[in-house]
Amino acid sequence: MRGITDTVKHLLIINVLFFIAKMTMQPGLLDDLFALHFPKNDAFKFWQIITHMFMHGNFMHILFNMFALWMFGTAVEQVFGARKFIFFYISAGLGAALVMLGTYYLQYLPLESDILSAGFTSSQIHETMSTGRVMQGVNAVQTDQLQSMFYIFNSSMLGASGAIFGVLVAFGMLYPESKLMLIFLPVPIKAKYFIPGIILLDFISAVTGQSFFSPSNTAYAAHLGGALTGFLMMWYWKKTQFNKNRWDR
Repeated sequence: MRGITDTVKHLLIINVLFFIAKMTMQPGLLDDLFALHFPKNDAFKFWQIITHMFMHGNFMHILFNMFALWMFGTAVEQVFGARKFIFFYISAGLGAALVMLGTYYLQYLPLESDILSAGFTSSQIHETMSTGRVMQGVNAVQTDQLQSMFYIFNSSMLGASGAIFGVLVAFGMLYPESKLMLIFLPVPIKAKYFIPGIILLDFISAVTGQSFFSPSNTAYAAHLGGALTGFLMMWYWKKTQFNKNRWDR
């Protein structure tokens, strides 16, 4: 694996091993254990905050993510070094997860509050979310609310995309003049324009629900969370680069 830095190489291996295990074991078993579930769901486990970023849905999912990790992560690790890079990568993945969960909570909690104020109990709501059986006595509006809650409650997030979006931001800030190309747009574009453009498209997708290049079930908020976390870390490190007490000395 020439041309790949050590940490990127190890991350590639771990992701591939997880994917092979998922494909060879009982369907859904590893997703239930390691994908990130909504915290109100009984399937949620604390370790999923980390493990979800090593899980992927299908071959194309892992292929594109690992290609991006190799392409951009190697260049970033060459500047950061192994220790700083893995800290950055995991932090961006955590930021992505927290933003995604925060987005879900902002959608879920007002709906739950409306259902509770209508006289239904938390245990009734939990049973409906867990089984899909709608409670008796709900009206049409409440049924729609419960359906929206059911989607969030039973959603799961998996993939390295959030962490990789953080790496993309780091690459763009470290190598702003590098020229990049999309497969379907074979025109070189500088990283300082290309990467903000990709992030802007994800922001539009998150707001409108309109997918441009990704599947409709893509966690756009997670991409934005990873990118934001990466930007904040890069900004802070640049601001403190001459501080003798900074963490990475």
